[in-house]
Amino acid sequence: MIVVYHKNNKVVHIECQGNNISFENTSISKILFQLAEKHQEKWIIWCHVNEKENLNFDRFDIIFYHQKIMTSYNVLQNTFLPEAIGYVEETPFIKINKEVKYPTWQMSSIAGGIHASVLFALKDEVFPDNNFDYFLNSFAKLAMPKGLFCYSDPELLKKNSQTEQKIKKNDYTLFRFVKQHYKSSWVFLLFLDLFLYEKKVLVLPMLFSLFFSKRELKNDSLVKIQAQSVKKVIHTKTIDVLIPTIGRKQFLYDTLKDLSKQTLIPENVIIVEQNPEIASVSELNYIQNEYWPFKIKHIFTHQPGACNARNLALAEVKSEWIFMADDDIRLDADFLERSFSFIEKQGAEQVTFGCYAPDYAEKSKIKEILQWSGFGSGCSIVKSVNVKSIIYNTGFEFGYGEDSDFGMQLRNSGFDILFSPVPEIIHLKAPMGGFRTKPVLAWHKDIIQPKPSPTIMLYKMLNLSKEQVNGYKTVLFFKYYKFQGIKNPINYYKNFRKQWGKSVFWANQLNKK
Repeated sequence: MIVVYHKNNKVVHIECQGNNISFENTSISKILFQLAEKHQEKWIIWCHVNEKENLNFDRFDIIFYHQKIMTSYNVLQNTFLPEAIGYVEETPFIKINKEVKYPTWQMSSIAGGIHASVLFALKDEVFPDNNFDYFLNSFAKLAMPKGLFCYSDPELLKKNSQTEQKIKKNDYTLFRFVKQHYKSSWVFLLFLDLFLYEKKVLVLPMLFSLFFSKRELKNDSLVKIQAQSVKKVIHTKTIDVLIPTIGRKQFLYDTLKDLSKQTLIPENVIIVEQNPEIASVSELNYIQNEYWPFKIKHIFTHQPGACNARNLALAEVKSEWIFMADDDIRLDADFLERSFSFIEKQGAEQVTFGCYAPDYAEKSKIKEILQWSGFGSGCSIVKSVNVKSIIYNTGFEFGYGEDSDFGMQLRNSGFDILFSPVPEIIHLKAPMGGFRTKPVLAWHKDIIQPKPSPTIMLYKMLNLSKEQVNGYKTVLFFKYYKFQGIKNPINYYKNFRKQWGKSVFWANQLNKK
């Protein structure tokens, strides 16, 4: 392990196993690349000299458990990039929960680390900026979508620093970063949002950014680095399968048959069957009439709704792992076995797997293993202990957003979610069952219909920053214009404001519920 101590964007000294390493008088980022070239098998740690005695070396084996991890922690009150970056990016990686290990590309120069092999692999593709914080944020932003796992982790330091310094906001840096890491159109949307919501007219920073070109990485830059986790996440290798179902008797049967043919058989399959007709009884006669190599826990309820059904199923889990499945999927016989191989190799505790319709275009599928910004309630495996205190928010019932909200609850509890393209799940997207009825929601009779859907608004209000919500509002305003009937821009603006207000109102009502 090599530790680089720095101050004021200059290296102060470098240590390796108690010995000092000589270095050139150049930028910190250049020195990191030089170290990586000479010591490709080592971890490279950076630390501000003020936090030297605070580095938590005892936890490093747990923090850096495979080579494709980049982690830092910012003890200061704000991030290097201003909160206004939320106008540009709507992912969960913007609003960081600093109390737990949290996935984000927003890195800090205060303390952090990366494996030399990753730096070496990207030395010709990432520019070594003189500003170390800019370099770290740029590096992570570029590499995270290519398979580098990036985190904010408070365990890097033994205790919270007493530093009360604030990072000075720099509008020029913000616009430059947006120009170099997003589509050029976001520069102008950022300018507009800052004017609309903060009354700022930042013409010069916007024009300044246009002189910078976009940064990109090659798709295969990190592929050659094989991640092999040293963290043990599998103990009993037992798994329960959760399946909510309504009116899909044959499709569910086929899914159960696929589960029965697995090379690693589940311990329990928990089926929550819903039928809102009061006099109805279960139609799943094959549960009792056929032999199954696993136990089936069958719950029948007249209360429809996927959130309620999944909560009922979660309460019945007994195994170490949970496969959260849909009732209309098809699986290869080695799906669970291959899934556990992936989990063991990556040290993962939550994984959403590639799940596509049979006719989905191959070229459109995600090929990389990466940190996922969402969560799939019908195609994910999670560790049971991590969801003990998490439930599906029934405010999202019959709407959209419950999957994403469940994922955010996981992240805010300190548990990351990975995406794996294989093993793949086939999602048949079966038609609605015969007694599926479209619910009449409270706002359906309103003269002014909410826009966006109140459940979408609820997700954003609960999980995103105010800048992210406002940025979404601006984008929705422009995108929605061509799909609605009011073509007078002024009248459209007035109506949109009313629709947005209605959505906020109903989202608040759902939140109270």
